[in-house]
Amino acid sequence: MNKAKSICLIAGLMLLILAVVMIYLSAKGLLTIPSANSYEDGGTHTFEPYQVLPVQVQNTSAYSRDRRMNPTKTVYMVYYRATDGSGYQWTDRAITRELGQETVKEGVPVTRRVLSIPSDRTYITVEPDQTAESYTAGLRQKYVLALALSAAYILVYLVIWGVILSKKRR
Repeated sequence: MNKAKSICLIAGLMLLILAVVMIYLSAKGLLTIPSANSYEDGGTHTFEPYQVLPVQVQNTSAYSRDRRMNPTKTVYMVYYRATDGSGYQWTDRAITRELGQETVKEGVPVTRRVLSIPSDRTYITVEPDQTAESYTAGLRQKYVLALALSAAYILVYLVIWGVILSKKRR
């Protein structure tokens, strides 16, 4: 019984720390979302795949020991370029190198909308039916959901501890 209590205490504390970190990251994300007015619609463009390359990314999926031993992992990215010569590029992650090469071999064109931020000289590509408003609204919704879930967990955690402490006082 004591072992189960200590496991629950440690798991609850770890989730509390995770919730606090998520609140921080969500608030930071909400504050850094560019306004929809700062995006300039570059229209829809057709992109064709032209190569698959391995890319090293931070290993976030492994457990802590595996992550320490292998801080990076290799993923395969399919690179696309605009067919109209505008110079726009887009990348998409392939599950395996073979599937990425198959995508390149098939050469199926993909339509994407380009949203650029002229002040930063950067651009992103989104689904063709999205606009700058819908893109920023989706980001805002994602951050607000993470913020609300984290805040709800912290509230539940504090209520449970309040109940436990009030029972001990009696």
